[in-house]
Amino acid sequence: MECLTWPLGVSLFLLGLLLRVWAQQHVHYRLKVKKYLTTTGPYALVRNPIYVGNLLICLGLIISSELLWFAPIAFSYCFGIYSLVVRYEEGHLLEKYGEDYRKYLSEVPRWFPNTIRFENLGIKNEYFRATIVAEIHCALALLPYLVKEVIGGIL
Repeated sequence: MECLTWPLGVSLFLLGLLLRVWAQQHVHYRLKVKKYLTTTGPYALVRNPIYVGNLLICLGLIISSELLWFAPIAFSYCFGIYSLVVRYEEGHLLEKYGEDYRKYLSEVPRWFPNTIRFENLGIKNEYFRATIVAEIHCALALLPYLVKEVIGGIL
């Protein structure tokens, strides 16, 4: 089982990072472009893909660190924070976008996709490069575990 720990952890981490990059391409949060109601890309599947990506990153780091006892603590914290933040964001977006956002709320689930619609997924768009630059800081979270693995292999 221990030989699967590192590959599984890194795979989940990278999956979360890719989900964040994909979502940022569509929402343009850190990019200096006009904002609008985003319903494409991963936002066609779930309303909070960046937070889902963060949870996958967190799970990947926990598995890579081999501190599985920390998982319930980390997820309780994440779910507590995200439930508060999501309620606030949904209220704000409802005020900002009105009926369009209300329709989106009724059509797209908050956390888990119930169907996959392929027409609006837009895996890569013109914001891909800028999004990679804006999200590269997330990759640094894996660095301590990589150093641990390298040093552990040498010693």
